[in-house]
Amino acid sequence: MKLTMSLPIHIPVLLDEVLEGLRPQPGGCFIDCTVGLGGHASAILERISPSGRLLGIDADSEALRIAESELDSYHESVVLINDNFINLEAICSEHHFCPVDGILFDLGVSSLQLDTAQRGFSFQRDAPLDMRFSCEQELTASDIVNSFPERKLAFIINEYGEEHYSRRISRLIVRNRPISTTLQLARIVEQALGSKHTKIHPATRTFMALRIAVNSELKNLEAALKQTIGLLCPGGRLVVISYHSLEDRIVKQFMRCEASSYEHRPILKLISRKVIKPTSLEVESNPRSRSAKLRVAERFN
Repeated sequence: MKLTMSLPIHIPVLLDEVLEGLRPQPGGCFIDCTVGLGGHASAILERISPSGRLLGIDADSEALRIAESELDSYHESVVLINDNFINLEAICSEHHFCPVDGILFDLGVSSLQLDTAQRGFSFQRDAPLDMRFSCEQELTASDIVNSFPERKLAFIINEYGEEHYSRRISRLIVRNRPISTTLQLARIVEQALGSKHTKIHPATRTFMALRIAVNSELKNLEAALKQTIGLLCPGGRLVVISYHSLEDRIVKQFMRCEASSYEHRPILKLISRKVIKPTSLEVESNPRSRSAKLRVAERFN
């Protein structure tokens, strides 16, 4: 289904820091594993033109359609693929992108997905419970909410949303089935938490947990990170932006493990030992960047 909409204002997160981390030079070869609306990709292509090449991957076909339009001036230098980055090695092999000078992951949900009510990612407007990055996926948030056993639902909300009241929420969800829309679910979560005061909306953690479960985000991230090692050339950079502690923990542990000599000769070296966060000025101009964390590692020669 092709959605008719006005495009969301897209501000790429930590853009200067991404470019500093990747160090794109003319003639370079790069992969953007989450090309989204093309913000980071456009800046990379500007640096690597005219002879550089960029492979852009995204599971969201609508985002990719917009990115194709945004990057049209670089059409001879860019290859855009509608796929999940869990298939990174196979995609690179098919399109002859190996070895590469840099790989970027900008994780989480995009502005397009949040701002398109029909996608069901947000509780700001009423919509069907969907939350799929790709319409080709079978599992939806509605399937989880309406058919998973209470115990499994509680596990998902606790494990992926780090929600302390997951059992209370899952119990009330099961009692109120069937639940068909985002606002229905948000109200049920609010009811479950009662008067408990939080800095964020009571349903935020539950919605995040469902989105992660629907899209197998953490499992796919772990698998994709392992594939980057064989794709980077010596001196190639891996840059990852994450938006919550579960993602960041996976990235940090992967980079530290590959930079350690405990089990094998180090393959990566850490460029940013401390996580890089947006400045207060960036957060002010782009509030969605406030939880962003960036890490950089380099492939040993």
